[in-house]
Amino acid sequence: MLEDKIAERLADKIVEKLDEGSAAAKGKKNVPMINSKLRHHILKVPSVVRNASGIVINSRRIKSLVFTTDIAIIRNCNADAVLAVYPFTPQPTISSSVLRYSSLPVFCGVGGGTTQGIRTLQLAWDAETEGAMGVVVNAPIGNEDVERIANYIDIPLVVTVVSEKTDIAARLKAGASILNVSAASRTPEVVRAIREKFPDVPIIATGGGTEESIMRTVEAGANAISYTPPTTKELFSSMMEDYRSR
Repeated sequence: MLEDKIAERLADKIVEKLDEGSAAAKGKKNVPMINSKLRHHILKVPSVVRNASGIVINSRRIKSLVFTTDIAIIRNCNADAVLAVYPFTPQPTISSSVLRYSSLPVFCGVGGGTTQGIRTLQLAWDAETEGAMGVVVNAPIGNEDVERIANYIDIPLVVTVVSEKTDIAARLKAGASILNVSAASRTPEVVRAIREKFPDVPIIATGGGTEESIMRTVEAGANAISYTPPTTKELFSSMMEDYRSR
């Protein structure tokens, strides 16, 4: 359709402008940095993540997603977005709270494992109306549910993939907008296998806990990286050591 072609051309122009801006930024020797007196201590995503191409969603480029529902971390983090997926039955009150207080775009988990069917569809709709940038479904979800959600919402549907054995073609045909590869230490291998068959599919992937593992995932073909932050206890440890030494 003509409208689709126009939209595609506009998206391409936006990406070109973003790339030009990145290239120009790299050519500058000095980048002004301003930190407040009280908020200089923030959680920083490993800088190697910036080597990823990113995924442009509604003119915003996303390279890093912090994997958390902790508002304190979300409000004190330099990630591009939030991956708000948690190991409990999805509840609108949780998604609503994260969306309300987040300073970053949010991708909300809406089930797909224990929670499926019409409930997942309703959760996806609720997330969109609350302002989510996208919704995320777990790997066990059926393609019929993927298709229902994709046809019902107007934000990206992110489908989690845990193995290269997943029928990616069927997922994409059903309406998956983005793949979220979460295969633990095998994530780079799974990303590479998908990328060989589907060179243009947008991929978010877990990067692991080191710069080396993140770089392997980026080199394998991931467009964006989900970063699991340290626990509150770990973040407090160095601060408490400093307090005790005074």
